Amino acid sequence: MPEAVVCEAVRTPIGKRRGSLSEVHPVDLSAAVLTALAERTGIDPGVVDDVVWGCVNQVGDQAAQIGRYALLAAGWPETVPGVTINRACGSSQSAFDFAAGMVLAGQYDVVVAGGVESMTRVPLGAGRDLGRPYGPLARARYAEDLESGEFPNNDFNQGVGAERIARDWGLSRTRLDEYASRSHELSAAAIDSGAFDGQLAAIPGAPGFTADEGLRRGTSVDTLSKLKPSFSESGVIHAGNSSQISDGASAVLVTTPERAAELGLTPIVRYHSGAVSGADPLRMLTGPIPATQKVLKRSGLSIGDIGAFEVNEAFAPVPLAWQAELGADTDRLNPLGGAIAVGHPLGASGTILLTRLVHHMRDRGIRYGLQTMCEGGGTANATIVELVG
Repeated sequence: MPEAVVCEAVRTPIGKRRGSLSEVHPVDLSAAVLTALAERTGIDPGVVDDVVWGCVNQVGDQAAQIGRYALLAAGWPETVPGVTINRACGSSQSAFDFAAGMVLAGQYDVVVAGGVESMTRVPLGAGRDLGRPYGPLARARYAEDLESGEFPNNDFNQGVGAERIARDWGLSRTRLDEYASRSHELSAAAIDSGAFDGQLAAIPGAPGFTADEGLRRGTSVDTLSKLKPSFSESGVIHAGNSSQISDGASAVLVTTPERAAELGLTPIVRYHSGAVSGADPLRMLTGPIPATQKVLKRSGLSIGDIGAFEVNEAFAPVPLAWQAELGADTDRLNPLGGAIAVGHPLGASGTILLTRLVHHMRDRGIRYGLQTMCEGGGTANATIVELVG
């Protein structure tokens, strides 16, 4: 059976909103990681069969097929095609799944998967359909919430979804803030140890920008206790235990072991298993639980077989509810911190998590890694990769 392998994975440092990447057009941000990928692998970009690019808010600077424009901006041959996809926050993880699937099917030999989001230049929700197309069941539950007054919000909202998850899993504000503090602590340790240095791409429009800039050192339960709830006066979700609005891009090179050998490349991981799942669109953020269960069943592996997990920290209740249901080892869960500390540039986050994961697996000799991502509308991706060698 054919195999799909990842031979290189790169990302930009993650920029905070209105920060170091705010003046860089998302096409140029994308081009920077494509350029870095080609330079590090030494491949001729002309051998790439397709560029599969994730982007969520495809309006304004990110409109009109940014995947194609990115490769052209990188100076890649006009013969290389590109496509842009949107599965909300999981867009670039889906890009990776699609790229690997096409390699496994024998349709492609060399593919680049990745994504971008400039949340400074294209604000969160800029491309959202305000018609709330979530179906009659979700509408009925939403009406009940409004009537009860527990979640007095006039729109489907991920923050309110996070409040529902915290309520349903019994997660107190203190527990959430402890988790958020851990994210900053682990991210600081990873940055200080140089864990990310080998995966970061230089950005021509932001010289000297070499580290994720959202990190707030010294974050603690005490400092977070001063923040007001964001979605309900009596709520537990606030800016400090939620992912940061950010800018960034990321990319991975996917091919077959045979083609990698021909190109002089050394695979890092092989694509082992993937799954996508739907869940309650009102809670919206619980999808990683069934998606992980689905991918584990498909893979034949148990939760204990996985040596590292990247569970996107959209809000602190997401990884905590996931862990409560799956029973994953705390030390293996987001060991490098996550989006609460360093940010969540929507369309780029899937392959940012993958980049962090595969480098960590190689550095630590970890055989299996799993990443999963909650997504607006109640879907989620889960992907397992296996270390080569």
